[in-house]
Order: sequence, then C-alpha cells, then structure tokens
Amino acid sequence: MGRVIAISNQKGGVGKTTTAINLSASLAEKGKKVLVIDMDPQGNATSGLGIDKEKVEHTSYEILLGQTTIWEAMESSVCEGLTVIPSERGLAGAEIELIGTDNREFILKREVDKVKDSYDFIIIDCPPSLNTLTVNAMTTADTILVPIQCEYYALEGLSELLYTIELVKERLNEKLEIEGVVFTMYDARTCLSLQVVENVKENLHQNIYKTIIPRNIRLAEAPSYGQPINLYDSRSAGAEGYRSLADEVIERGN
Repeated sequence: MGRVIAISNQKGGVGKTTTAINLSASLAEKGKKVLVIDMDPQGNATSGLGIDKEKVEHTSYEILLGQTTIWEAMESSVCEGLTVIPSERGLAGAEIELIGTDNREFILKREVDKVKDSYDFIIIDCPPSLNTLTVNAMTTADTILVPIQCEYYALEGLSELLYTIELVKERLNEKLEIEGVVFTMYDARTCLSLQVVENVKENLHQNIYKTIIPRNIRLAEAPSYGQPINLYDSRSAGAEGYRSLADEVIERGN
C-alpha cells in the first residue's frame, strides 16, 4: 500500500511546490511508482512536471466536485513512473462550492483509497493556506512533510500549522503524523541560514531531516522548462539535495 505524504506550509515561498515536484521526481528516479496530486489552484506542480495546464481534460477540482474519477484525471508527466492529477484555477472557489456537501473533508480520501495500492508514494501539493483543500489533503495523508525556508521568520505561522494538524488528527484522521521538517533555500554563505536551522532544531520538537536543500539557481530555473531538477540539471546541488531527501523519505518508511 502506498504512503500518502501531504506537503504543506501555509506560508508562501518556502519551497513547498519545489519540494513536491523534485521529491516525487527523485522517488520516481529511484524506481518508485509515484502519483502527484496538485491541490494548489496555481497549478505550479502540474506545469513543473511538464503538463500543459490549458490542455488537460480533468483535474483535482473536478474530482472534489464529483464530476470525474481519479482514474480519469491522471496525466503522464515528463518522468517515467510519475503520474499527475493536475490542478486548475477553479480550485480557488471549491471551498464555497462545497458548502453543504456531506463529509466534504473526505472527498479526496475516498478517491485516493481506490488507487492507493497501485503506487509506492502519493505526494499531495497543498495550497499555501489552511482551507478545505488542505484539510482534504490532511484527511487523505498518512504524514505531513513541512518545508521551512532558512530565513528570519521561519517559525512564524508554524505553530498554527501544527495546531491544524493536531486538530485534524483529533477529529478527522487519527493516523496522521508529521513526516518531518525539511529546510529549504539554505545559503551556506550567510550566518542567518545556520542560525535559523539551529533555532528551529531547538524550538521544534519534530522529526527534522538531515538533508538541507540549498539555495540553487538551477532549481529556480527548472520549472520554466517544465522539468524537475533531476532532468533539467542532474548534477546540480539542488538535484543532489532532493535525491538525498528521497533516500531519507524511503528509509523513514522502512
């Protein structure tokens, strides 16, 4: 049975989607069968894995509204062994459209349960907010992976996220755990990055991955070419970082 990992942080610009794209691509590179579900209305994980958002027939939005099945929404990505459920802008209004729907927090879970046995990993890219879309992802997930940017306000808003995870665990998904925290955009040239890492380790009593993702220009360029970093520049520091993270994620599951 596949592991379902939701990648979430309501703070924008922390490398959440970059992590969703490149962790899933690195897992696929290691021979794992991976499904990525894009739950962010911006759809950056969709385009970052080489899928034209304007040409897809079905999306995660239609799954939530019951207009299509998870099987019908699947699209092949640029990576072998990696399938994507694309996103669209309509997701931004899904919260309002789902008002009054019975068990609306479990819509995604019901669909994912149908395909869970067919994949080693299912990675969900959450929107940068704590809304119905994120709650759907959390009720579906086994674990939450939290990317944290190495900057001064790294811990800001994190307590709110951890509170939401605890609330979901208490009321909707008792098996939910925190997969771990991964540091992103680490700049070895600054004392600040090092201080942030030390500060978070001291104050956050959660699993923290040994792998730290560096600030890397090739990582920033890759999405504009519709490729994950391991295809765009296989030898870059960013590619090596995400391969290392994938190894840790696999190991933690074992």
